[in-house]
Amino acid sequence: MTETRPMVVFANFLSDLAVDLTEGQVLTQWAQQAPRKAWLLRPGDVLVTPVPLGPEFLRYVCDLTGVPAGSVVVVPVPSAGPVSLAQAVAEAGLAEHLKALAGDRGAALLPTALDASAISFARDLGLAVHPYPTVEAAAGALKTTMLLNTKAGFRETAETLGMRLPAGRICRRADVEGAARELLDSYEQVVVKPDRSAGGHGMRFLSRDDVHQGGAAASALDAVGGPEGTWVVEECLDVADSVSIQMEVTPSGAQALFSGAMRTAHGSFTGYTSPLPPSCAHVADELEEWGKALGRHLGEQGYAGPFGLDALLGVDGVAYANESNIRRTATTTPHAMVTRLVAESNNPHPAWSVSKGRAAHPLGFESALARLRSSRLAFDPANGEGVVLYADAPLDGRSWRYAVIGRSPGDVQAQEAAVAHVLELEDR
Repeated sequence: MTETRPMVVFANFLSDLAVDLTEGQVLTQWAQQAPRKAWLLRPGDVLVTPVPLGPEFLRYVCDLTGVPAGSVVVVPVPSAGPVSLAQAVAEAGLAEHLKALAGDRGAALLPTALDASAISFARDLGLAVHPYPTVEAAAGALKTTMLLNTKAGFRETAETLGMRLPAGRICRRADVEGAARELLDSYEQVVVKPDRSAGGHGMRFLSRDDVHQGGAAASALDAVGGPEGTWVVEECLDVADSVSIQMEVTPSGAQALFSGAMRTAHGSFTGYTSPLPPSCAHVADELEEWGKALGRHLGEQGYAGPFGLDALLGVDGVAYANESNIRRTATTTPHAMVTRLVAESNNPHPAWSVSKGRAAHPLGFESALARLRSSRLAFDPANGEGVVLYADAPLDGRSWRYAVIGRSPGDVQAQEAAVAHVLELEDR
């Protein structure tokens, strides 16, 4: 992000862009990552967050980025239940305070998700929306962002753009079991995805036995999507790796930012490593080709800014497009952080990863950081290497998220093993 005007960084994880707001529990869980947005702050910026930042974490971020702590403002927004962050701001009576903080400085809103509530919020505060020239231009992209963040919208668009996809069907809730039975005539297992879902939430994996146990497939879908919702039913590939490419749509076209391999468990994102490991490197060109095709399409529809394209790599080495995330993703901010932290170091082209693990015993932020420093694992700005606690201390003191920056994938892997030992992580 090279924008020089002041930013109101709007960590609206509480958004209906990817899932319905009625899925309040999972949205609240995702919102715990909001403190990582502090890595985007520059002097004069404001961070609006659904989760308070610990003072130790904010000092840590400011120390590593060189931003004077007194030059930024963090505005935590009290929870208001399953509502958008913009509505929570209004219900807390914070709108006028934020308007005063933004002032008449030509500030822009930088939302995590470009949704209708963020557009309305920007209008109310008299802000532009980064990176659009006007609020109206940002509003013009809403239809596309809403469509391409759905499973069905992506599948239909990807087919049009010529991407390779798993065999599958788009159907209404009542037809899911029939579609699953049809695909299971040819495949051992299928995956059933609610149209509006992210991070693996709501996905179900069904075998032939499941659909032959009367009502088993139906009961598996009750929790997500609703009785009239749209669903995607696809063959369940024998997957070797999950990969992604992160792109950006700019006035000069779609540009690749970085690519890497995702770590997942039961379809849910658990971590990321960049660049692509050797086992996946052969799909890099195809991923970029697909990403640029999707980026051109998004640009034609008025979208600007970052997006991600995910793919599954089969055991046969063939890549299949899986979904698009037309928003700032779980890797967009960490990548921006890594790029910023190594900019003045002697490691300008780092390998990096983001991971999470559960500590055997609760730790406070300062305690965890002290362990990293005493073991010489903490990030070293001069060398551009080390471990960064990029998302603040977890509520339970145990569920830590961290980034590892190294000179090579091998360096990153070695540091990951070391930090797991130092923080006494039970799993990661």
